[in-house]
Amino acid sequence: MSVDPTRVPTVTLGNGQRMPCVGLGTFGSDQYGPDVVAEAVIGAAEVGYRHFDCAAVYQNEFAIGPALAQVRTAGVPRADLWITSKVWNDRHDDVASACEQSLRELGLDYLDLYLVHWPFPHHHAPGVDVGSRDPHARPYNPDAFLRTWRQMEALVHRGLVRAIGTSNMTEAKLRNLLPEARLRPLVNELELHPHFQQARLVNYLVGEGIQPVGYCPIGSPRRPERDRTPDDTVDTEDPVVVAIADRLGVHPAVVCVLWQVQSGAVPIPFSVKRAQYEATLNAVASLQLTPQDLAALAGIERGTRLIKGQVFLWEWAEDWRDLWN
Repeated sequence: MSVDPTRVPTVTLGNGQRMPCVGLGTFGSDQYGPDVVAEAVIGAAEVGYRHFDCAAVYQNEFAIGPALAQVRTAGVPRADLWITSKVWNDRHDDVASACEQSLRELGLDYLDLYLVHWPFPHHHAPGVDVGSRDPHARPYNPDAFLRTWRQMEALVHRGLVRAIGTSNMTEAKLRNLLPEARLRPLVNELELHPHFQQARLVNYLVGEGIQPVGYCPIGSPRRPERDRTPDDTVDTEDPVVVAIADRLGVHPAVVCVLWQVQSGAVPIPFSVKRAQYEATLNAVASLQLTPQDLAALAGIERGTRLIKGQVFLWEWAEDWRDLWN
């Protein structure tokens, strides 16, 4: 059953823009192919989604562009859509052309939100993809990141993007950026699910007026092998999650998404199966976790980071945890 998009709550960013409180992620072309992901965008729009989270490195914006054109032809105004994209690590010195390329491929005149995907540049390896360990990778450098941020700010002044933000930034890195930013980041995208709640970082973001957007909201069960380690846990198998799902008559994944929405974040789950993404949106529009549910879910924090970022380690780094300082 499709959902009236007006029933989907929104969050208001620091510039007054209203972002739908749940979106469809589009990472997954390495498993399903760009055309399948594009079909999911069309299907998701048919059932009521208006928020789509894209990125150049997903290597499918060329397919999502025609899908968005079809959505608009079917009667969804551009103004009702929320489209995010991200600049990849090899374009930190060339943000404007990276953004322009995404706009061309997506068939858009502007982006609602543009993010710096990771704070780790690959300046010497153009074309390095999400699965590549770049021998020229370098650690985060606040001065270099600020130069990238100045280019992001220029996109807003040019009217190419409505809002800018960060992704995979820690509190320490944001503390470096915020005093220097002429336009503050309005969003920080971060890994967020019941087994990895990042409460301190989320509270810091909220206190700074930065909207948390959570990826891997159900624990990324189909993440690539490169992101799997023996200590990983599975949110959707947690007894607390399963018990709440049984009471509500929904899949445990839906509980994870509801937890994030009611915690004030914006989840961007990925699915190419219509029954799954439709059930998720319907639940967001019609169900509420109880205070007792939220208290129980707060108690299952495991500190399980699933997307560790190993591929971005510079050659002298000792451990992936060095990325998250």
